[in-house]
Amino acid sequence: MKPTIFMGIEDILLHDETIFKNINAFDPDYLPESYKYRDSQMEALAICIRPALKKGRPINVVVLGSCATGKTTAIKKIFDMVEHNSEKVVCCYINCQLHTTRFGIFSQIYQRVFGHFPPETGVPFSRIYQKIMQHLVSEEKALVVALDDVNYLFHSKNANKIFYDILRAHEVFPGARTGVFAILSDIEFRFALDKNVNSIFIPQDVIFQPYAREEIYSILKERTSLGFYPEVISDEILDEIVERTSESGDLRVGIDLLRVCGNLAESEASRTIENKHLDEALKRTGPASLAHTLNSLSDLENSLLELIINFKDENLTAGSLYELFKKDTGTSYSSFNRTLDKLEFLRLIDTKFTGKGMRGNSRLIILRFSQDEINKCMVQP
Repeated sequence: MKPTIFMGIEDILLHDETIFKNINAFDPDYLPESYKYRDSQMEALAICIRPALKKGRPINVVVLGSCATGKTTAIKKIFDMVEHNSEKVVCCYINCQLHTTRFGIFSQIYQRVFGHFPPETGVPFSRIYQKIMQHLVSEEKALVVALDDVNYLFHSKNANKIFYDILRAHEVFPGARTGVFAILSDIEFRFALDKNVNSIFIPQDVIFQPYAREEIYSILKERTSLGFYPEVISDEILDEIVERTSESGDLRVGIDLLRVCGNLAESEASRTIENKHLDEALKRTGPASLAHTLNSLSDLENSLLELIINFKDENLTAGSLYELFKKDTGTSYSSFNRTLDKLEFLRLIDTKFTGKGMRGNSRLIILRFSQDEINKCMVQP
């Protein structure tokens, strides 16, 4: 089937003519059948769930990686595999941007266990909690809860209680086997937990590194094959989208550019995506990812980034930066180092070892974006 040309608004509204073979392939939550470049992470997650399949407790995990590195997709795929192969493990994925309260989290768990939500009023939390745990024990089922964007639970100050309720269930309900997969992009997450939670959480780390350029190309090439009819997008335009995506370090940038380009082409009744469509798509989507990252920074991270932005000499080393940072904030070197690592983790900066300094560990600090780009995003409402 070839894409056909629109003849007017009536055609857009009433007919099937489109350049999209499957527009859902460009959705943020689309789960591709082929999931590439994350075999080692999937294997690590499987190892952590394996004890639950053998009547043991699942191993707790921190799933760590910057935005759009495949964390959520990996969790959903591994949960799907587990539940297709065993009835003895209940896997519950929860988006903590949407559910931040104790009742909200356990309502999602209740729904996974019983197939429906608990009453919103008239039933105390303790009864819902008791019913979940007693059912799991009586059915000899383990529970694995994935808390995606778990940092939102800390913003609502509910994280410690929720972790405690899940992980220490066996103390009240002997035989309960529960685990938590905490998914986040904050490398300092674990230090925010109370000691009585940390003492039982003790997670394994599963790290999702940013995709390399060739991996980004392969993933986006596959999405174009799934989402568009043949010959809708040229190799040259795809290469430009891959380049923009690689620069941003966020795979969602490329997927969103493909979607917007396709919509723009359709709006002009074009059979193909052209350079003008990409130019317009870049205007619409360019700064969004960077602005989102900048808006998520803490005060300390913002202070360090501003020092890097305003440093006039191109040869900025970590040692020189620390002296400036310490003068401004009085922060210790270990705190400075964690903050610097966070900026690199978020792909706002790169660091490069120079071979100089003590043991050759002197690092050069390289800003990934221009000062104008960052300043423009920082002042966005």
